[in-house]
Amino acid sequence: MKRFAIKELEKWQNSPRRKPLIIEGARQVGKTWLVKEFASTHYKNMVYVNFEEQIYLRDLFKIDFDTNRILTAIKAATHENIYPGETLIFLDEIQDAENGLTSLKYFCENEPQLHIVAAGSLLGIELHRNSSFPVGKVRFLTLRPMSFLEFLIALGEEDLEKMIEGQDWNNIDMFASKLKEYLKMYYYVGGMPEAVLAFSMRRDFDEVREIQQEILHSYDFDFSKHAPSDKVPRIRQLWNSLPAQLSKENRKFIYGLVKSGARAREYEAALQWLIDGGLIYKICNVSAPRIPLKSYEDESVFKLFALDVGLLGAMSSLDSVTIVDGNRIFTEFKGALTEQFVLQELILHHEPFYFAKSNSQLEIDFILQEKGNVIPIEVKAEENLRARSLRQFVGDYSPMEAYRLSMSNYRKESWMTNIPLYATESL
Repeated sequence: MKRFAIKELEKWQNSPRRKPLIIEGARQVGKTWLVKEFASTHYKNMVYVNFEEQIYLRDLFKIDFDTNRILTAIKAATHENIYPGETLIFLDEIQDAENGLTSLKYFCENEPQLHIVAAGSLLGIELHRNSSFPVGKVRFLTLRPMSFLEFLIALGEEDLEKMIEGQDWNNIDMFASKLKEYLKMYYYVGGMPEAVLAFSMRRDFDEVREIQQEILHSYDFDFSKHAPSDKVPRIRQLWNSLPAQLSKENRKFIYGLVKSGARAREYEAALQWLIDGGLIYKICNVSAPRIPLKSYEDESVFKLFALDVGLLGAMSSLDSVTIVDGNRIFTEFKGALTEQFVLQELILHHEPFYFAKSNSQLEIDFILQEKGNVIPIEVKAEENLRARSLRQFVGDYSPMEAYRLSMSNYRKESWMTNIPLYATESL
């Protein structure tokens, strides 16, 4: 398989301002695989420490932050030599080592010639929120589930991926039916690497669903293991309400769907825990579509999305027969899956918001800020090309660009551009 994040690691490796790198991401999005794959092709050797497995090393940073002592202990534990510039030091599950994150400050200051990557789930890093954090001494890379283009590559469709990446619309239109079928598969399989790998090898939807259920079970276990015990019931209630929240025509988050009579203040801590854990995305409404969008963000009005479209389908008990029956996937839960998919593609490169005008039917599914411009995006699950809200938005606010994402082919009109859903990442 191929992950585009390799390019970001290459930039970090060659940066004259390189600092220790922290790779964030929810469990099982492929952080460990990514770093090991990168090390195997870009370094002479790798020194690998896993603080979850190598329990005796968890006190490595407890005594002091003498980097010479720490490096000597790491070499003794791994039986690997460290060659500055040629060795990648990989500190995995660093959240399990006391003062592990703080130690990165001293590596940055005292051993700048060393290439150091630390990784760990956001669930674990959240536990160290109050520890001494190395502000300004590290860089971050967030790893998310595999995108649709990465999915195509995993299935051996590199040429289709290149067409979309290059915005070769004439050829893309010729392969539209094939790309639509792959998109349906992606809606079901999603982007969790283990599920994608299994599907690429055997094309077995049932096996994919088993893997997804195992992942969901591991997340549920993490709720009990890592979250404060008094918050666990509300975390589970919020998490389990996602399918119901997204299946509504208006996908604004409603606490009443979590529990009858529920209030925001009762669930704020549980909501933040899931966000910090990387398991959900919170997309806020903006009160006005003006630059900078962040200044008009209303954090009390928002939508929640799951980490992965495939996991959302598993949470919703979406059966594999939906794929076999073709277009049924677009008549059952179609809006939720489509908007979830688009969010996953957009968040790879942007910070998306949405815009719903009070006392009006006007709602724009996503709104982006790019190069000083506000860009509205309307999402359609099928070839239904009515875009009343988008047309009204364009008439009211005259954006430089406007997009509709649908199952229709690429078409540029005077007031907006239609992009096929399977080419969302080309944005």
